[in-house]
Amino acid sequence: MYVVLTSKPGEYRTEPGVGVEVVAAYEYYFHGRFKAVFAIARIQEKSRVRIVEETPNGTTNDIPTRQMEKFATPEQAYEELAGLTHFGTQQAELRECARPDTTAKAQAFAQQQS
Repeated sequence: MYVVLTSKPGEYRTEPGVGVEVVAAYEYYFHGRFKAVFAIARIQEKSRVRIVEETPNGTTNDIPTRQMEKFATPEQAYEELAGLTHFGTQQAELRECARPDTTAKAQAFAQQQS
């Protein structure tokens, strides 16, 4: 199964935890302005993600992926993402970008959970 993770730099970021592997990432631009990064991730049963607020005094939440919308394939996840980010004639664009290095973050997340 696959999920879409969202990060809005300066506001919050979503970090993959154990059992979550990012397979593709896209920068989202609206009217030429960078707005967010979306990542499509393969998940295993009982996996979790961490949502970290990047604002002063921001909170951190560990969320089970069972609460997230799931897709059978990465293509279905991308189709949903494309549908959510394009609004009629509005200028919106998804640009594929480098996948974030998630190995170290996932290992640190696993250590905190044990």
